[in-house]
Amino acid sequence: MSAAFRRPPAAKAPRLRTRLPWWAAALAVVCFIALLALVAGSSEASAASARQGLAPLLELLVELVHGGAR
Repeated sequence: MSAAFRRPPAAKAPRLRTRLPWWAAALAVVCFIALLALVAGSSEASAASARQGLAPLLELLVELVHGGAR
């Protein structure tokens, strides 16, 4: 095996960055809050025959997990 294909020892290897930047965590929090506001605010919007709230979404997810289709 030639020297070009050997891995450097751990002491000489460059350090990998393992921390998230601050904006990555902030972006996840902002997205979560925005989606939560959309789901929570959907009960205030009124449609003539649409079912409201989080229950229809959960029922759809249960059907998808069990492999059923409408």
